[in-house]
Amino acid sequence: MTTLTEELAGWASALRFDEIPDDVVTIAKQQILSQMAAVRAGLDHPLGQRFVQGFGAPFQDDPARSAFVLSGLGSWLHFDDTAYAGHLSNSTVAVPLAYATSQGLTGKQLLTSIIVANETAARITAATTLGPFRGQSAAFTHVTGSIAGRLRGENASAQRWVDTLGLGFGLPPRTVPVGFLDGDAKLFGASTPVRVGLDACDASAVGLAGSPVILEHPEGFLSRFATVPLPEAVVAGLGTRWHTRTTSFKVHPGGPGMDSAIDLGLELHRELSSPDRPLRAADIAEISVDTSLYTAVVERRAAEYLRGALSPVSALVFSLRYTLATALITGQLSTGDFTEKAIEDTERWSLADRIDVRLDREMTRELFHCEVPFGEALRQAGGRGKEWLRQFGAGWEGDGQWLVDLVGELPSPSHDFSDARKVTGARVRVRLKDGRSVSRELMVPMGAVGGEGRPPIAGVVRDKWLGTGGHEEFADGVDRLEEASADEVGRLLTLVFDNAS
Repeated sequence: MTTLTEELAGWASALRFDEIPDDVVTIAKQQILSQMAAVRAGLDHPLGQRFVQGFGAPFQDDPARSAFVLSGLGSWLHFDDTAYAGHLSNSTVAVPLAYATSQGLTGKQLLTSIIVANETAARITAATTLGPFRGQSAAFTHVTGSIAGRLRGENASAQRWVDTLGLGFGLPPRTVPVGFLDGDAKLFGASTPVRVGLDACDASAVGLAGSPVILEHPEGFLSRFATVPLPEAVVAGLGTRWHTRTTSFKVHPGGPGMDSAIDLGLELHRELSSPDRPLRAADIAEISVDTSLYTAVVERRAAEYLRGALSPVSALVFSLRYTLATALITGQLSTGDFTEKAIEDTERWSLADRIDVRLDREMTRELFHCEVPFGEALRQAGGRGKEWLRQFGAGWEGDGQWLVDLVGELPSPSHDFSDARKVTGARVRVRLKDGRSVSRELMVPMGAVGGEGRPPIAGVVRDKWLGTGGHEEFADGVDRLEEASADEVGRLLTLVFDNAS
């Protein structure tokens, strides 16, 4: 009988570029631009600079070291892409780019490596979605992403894939929440598992073998990392269910689930400010945010680690109150807002402390009914998912049955993700001391998959890249990447940090 790892490896090792839909290729090109913008932003942060002092430049002679640094910088400020399932690009983009020159990849080969890495990493992550780890805390995503991103560029055999995945998932990283939120260990949230995956590649290259049943065995990976394992998610719809289509692009640091509220904060700043007097915290009498359970839970957990001006950056990027207050009174949210000078700003803290975050049940229902980040897993789980929902709801109130009842019946699993949505809604209400009151609502944030009547994603991603000081020439080259020779790919990569600080 073929194991999950063998079936996935057989497909991933044999996929050809001309078998990939055009829209999936386009998204992969956007991932490169978006993720390198996240890396540039991470590099621009003081702690990113210290990371580089310790581990070297993003691109260096040793591709494994490059991948380590790229993945750490890209994930640091939560400015990285998200998908169903996982923050894929920290490994699925970083590793192929790090190895592109040494592997002599053409543009088509590089894009194939990224897409194969997306699809394999997303599938194994999806199989654990109904568990204790999600988003960036699912560090093991990058064990798969690094293995697939490197092996595809080497044209490795299916058996090599099986052995490497077996080795990598024999000792996968496990996130410790207090380390992730209270200190700077978050810098290693993607880079450490990338190193695990690349070490597994080195091991299989010299003949070390891994278990072919590492995923589904009763004492295997899924049994240890999922509350409700979904082994079927690993191989469902290979070649039709393109997880790359579920990619959403971050347009500001911070998350998860906070993007809609931040978008609204920026909009309200523009609306309530005048040319000669911007909105100030002292102008606001009351402020509230209605949002989904997911965002409210993350805010509550991050708040445990906030200490005003002494707050760790790793917790600040998860704080809805801090990021919304910053957006409202400054009209922006960028790398500089997570540096010492900004964090010491007493005005934004005075507003953040007054923001009332409230659970909205309809937004919560919509969150679980869309595909990203949980809905598709619940659809696949069917009745098996109710216990996970119950546990998730119990973390907020009662025994959690209220959440099971609220979510109710779900649609069937997606066939190809062509209509995927990421609905992370928010409603921001502001009452000013002069008597004015405004309320704005947004269900799908800027850059997220499934938004209607929004600017085209291509423009949003290009603006993100240019906003970090990136070259137009690099963006233009990525647009034409499938036409690039290996030499042209190498030259293009020299432009990523050409003018970085």
